[in-house]
Amino acid sequence: MTLQAHLETGTTTIARAWAVTRRDGEVAGFTDHDRDLAFEGITFRARTALTASALQQMTGLGVDNTEAAGALSDAGLREVDILSGRLDGAEVRLWWVNWADVTERALKFRGWLGDITRVGRAFRAELLGLSEPLGRSQGRVYQAPCSAVLGDAACGVDVMVPALSVAAVPQAVPEGDRLVFAALQDHAPGWFARGRLEVLEGPAAGLGGLIKSDREGAGGREIVLWERLPVPLGAGHAVRLVAGCDKRADTCRNKFGNFLNFQGFPHIPGEDWMMAVPRQGGLNDGGSLKR
Repeated sequence: MTLQAHLETGTTTIARAWAVTRRDGEVAGFTDHDRDLAFEGITFRARTALTASALQQMTGLGVDNTEAAGALSDAGLREVDILSGRLDGAEVRLWWVNWADVTERALKFRGWLGDITRVGRAFRAELLGLSEPLGRSQGRVYQAPCSAVLGDAACGVDVMVPALSVAAVPQAVPEGDRLVFAALQDHAPGWFARGRLEVLEGPAAGLGGLIKSDREGAGGREIVLWERLPVPLGAGHAVRLVAGCDKRADTCRNKFGNFLNFQGFPHIPGEDWMMAVPRQGGLNDGGSLKR
């Protein structure tokens, strides 16, 4: 029997089941039924207090939307996962399923997690449908600085080479946003400013932060982040430091040797061109008025 045939009987045993797939590949399943369900290789846990509002699905290019709410628990969605951003952009699938025969089911929603808010031991998550990306701004921005992110496909630089990154263990973490290293002799102070830090070990593994400054201090090399890591960095856990880029053409040429792939427009006119006025004498060839 299909799910539609089951619904047409008039006496139904329907539950909702959710699968949340994080960007790191970890999958969690939930159901509003009173016992666990299992299908498609996923165990959907009951007793997670997960509920959902009515699903609004639009025709054409309209944006589907709904939201889910539930309790924070180790068996469900953990507070540390939300705070650390591990659930940002996670894929969500929702089925209607006959809990008496899970082969009778239908996929009713597929999309991503949007904004997640929490109050006490509860959370509320916005769900965005597959048409949501169609509402985003598209196209390229023409600007003097580079528009690429160091190491991405548009940039093309391999940041994993020893000259641009290093794995090291902090000697001390006196503050959540400041790390002290014994020595980083192969990289001059300031090399990692505007770069990023990636945690390689411990509870915070996989998380990262943007580097605000890189300088020599009294106790060693100090790396300061723009904000604290959402999960504290444990003692003795290794991190990776990746070189920083200030998006300027000179930096792309001299620091990374990548000017031929520079994604900015360093000679684009600035806003002062609007104040330019015609001249009665001299050469009028469209060149700079400062000659």
